[in-house]
Amino acid sequence: MVKSTGIKKRTVIFISGNGSNMKNLIKFSKIKNSPIKVDLVISSNKKSSAIQYLKKNKINFKIFNFRQKNKDERKIINILKKRKTQLICLAGFMKILSGNFIKRFKGKILNIHPSLLPKYKGLKTHERAIHNKEKFSGCTVHFVNSKLDSGKIIIQKKVKINKKDDPNTLSKKILKQEHLLYPKALKKILSKT
Repeated sequence: MVKSTGIKKRTVIFISGNGSNMKNLIKFSKIKNSPIKVDLVISSNKKSSAIQYLKKNKINFKIFNFRQKNKDERKIINILKKRKTQLICLAGFMKILSGNFIKRFKGKILNIHPSLLPKYKGLKTHERAIHNKEKFSGCTVHFVNSKLDSGKIIIQKKVKINKKDDPNTLSKKILKQEHLLYPKALKKILSKT
């Protein structure tokens, strides 16, 4: 559990895609009673459209392609240690962190996943949920451990799957809920104890 002292937690966001959850967390961090302060974004994708947003908003970012995973992780660990990072939020981060990295930040790495875990770990969650004729899907914020999408669940939100839904429409519906759920999860684990 990440104890709160009333001071905002120094938070780093890891992304690979266009960063809609990242933008949402950055906006959330600027609210007066937000428990986090985003001081760095790490992207595994130099072509991410999120980079322009970060430049415009003067938010520090670094790009690592993870082709040399161990080397890149070592560099990232050094950066995070120097910055005294207290929390890592994975937001559409499509690389798998090593067990060693996760151990270094045990209990301090969160992820948001577009399914109701433990169902549909990994990729193509919407396609799989529709293919299996599920009535509901949703999203989950969980702690990251060394097994894929298997860490302790913090909070979930159910989303109804309609007959007309395809992976694209379901993805959009769930993404809306993700934007509400991630800040809720952060408040839940960082609220004063």
